[in-house]
Amino acid sequence: MKRFLRFSLAAALTLVVVSGEWSARAEQQSEGQIPASGEATTQEAKSFSGNIVKENGKLVLKDPVTKVIYNLDDPAKAKQYVGKRVKVTGKLEMNTNTIRVESIEVAM
Repeated sequence: MKRFLRFSLAAALTLVVVSGEWSARAEQQSEGQIPASGEATTQEAKSFSGNIVKENGKLVLKDPVTKVIYNLDDPAKAKQYVGKRVKVTGKLEMNTNTIRVESIEVAM
């Protein structure tokens, strides 16, 4: 019975996450936010918090809460923040999960 409940809960959560991503992408596409490259990108800069870490030989932003890893379009800007908690401001290319970095600052 416990396995069935765990499976049901996992399936329901997966469904919620997937449907949320689909509706967010559909909404974004309907707003005309797809650049010429064909990648969905946020129109306005947003803030992303996490730690700058080295993964697979490159610097990335890792959110410790959601476990999401964001690629950075200009890792050289992040070099001085390795191992630190930061706030990165930029536009997110959703198809590649890459932030077009505008600024990086140490998070308080």
